[in-house]
Amino acid sequence: MTSGQIRQLLNESFKPELLEIIDNSAAHAGHAGAKSGGGHYHVTIVAEAFEGKSLVQRHQLIYKALGDMMKQEIHALGINALSPSEETKGSL
Repeated sequence: MTSGQIRQLLNESFKPELLEIIDNSAAHAGHAGAKSGGGHYHVTIVAEAFEGKSLVQRHQLIYKALGDMMKQEIHALGINALSPSEETKGSL
């Protein structure tokens, strides 16, 4: 269910052209963060909101969008945040 919540929050906040969420939680079973219920996720997101923003600013925007989920439901989050122009360059 957490992946669905992440998807909903990021879709609402960024209206992304691309959003992929990978749940790696099973690979971390027994990990200290997993014991408290927090999952391990990786997000790839392409959105206009990231145009002209630094890597740190992009991550801050995502953390803000996910809000309280970062305190318990999400223990680790890998982020690949791109603007549409960067995503286009990468596919050439």
